[in-house]
Amino acid sequence: MCTRYYIASDNSEISEIIEKARSSALIERFLDQYGKAFVSEGEVRPTDLVAVIAMNQKGEKSAFPMKWGYSLPNSKTPVVNARSETASEKPLFREDWKKHRCIIPASYYFEWEHLKTADGKTKTGDKYLFQPAGESTTWLCGLYHLENALPVFTILTKEPSAELARFHDRMPVILPEEMIEQWISPQTAPEDIMQYAINSVLYSRDK
Repeated sequence: MCTRYYIASDNSEISEIIEKARSSALIERFLDQYGKAFVSEGEVRPTDLVAVIAMNQKGEKSAFPMKWGYSLPNSKTPVVNARSETASEKPLFREDWKKHRCIIPASYYFEWEHLKTADGKTKTGDKYLFQPAGESTTWLCGLYHLENALPVFTILTKEPSAELARFHDRMPVILPEEMIEQWISPQTAPEDIMQYAINSVLYSRDK
């Protein structure tokens, strides 16, 4: 969690961000180094290359192509999530928590219902989609850094609301749009902004 999200082709808000990221020379470098094509719509999976919002070198909000998932030595499994409660302490995340924060625009994210069987084990149930109430865009909070001189990101998670706990024991950190620039600015304290994280999320079964 969170390991899947979706970009709707008719979301004009995200389309503008995608077009800015698409113009970056980084896309060709990702293609040359990883063979990764840019994903602009549909379901997004770990290691995909997508549009992400972050500060540029001038300290301005901008959009960049980034690959989803930090790499670890001797591991083929990318680190796609980071716990917001401990990110400031973990060696893999602590510098990025302070200086390299980003926003991942999505239409909604996915989660699978977790069900208890008669013998107490957990099994995966139906797939659901989640989106903040009254919104068409879900602004996911993340961290990023450079690997082989190319940017990669991970999505931050937090404890879920009581209503969402039946699906998973974690949910992504989501902020309202007006908090984006504060989140990505290295001049702000992320701990102060976390209080604005959205808990009111609507969900429906994926068809």
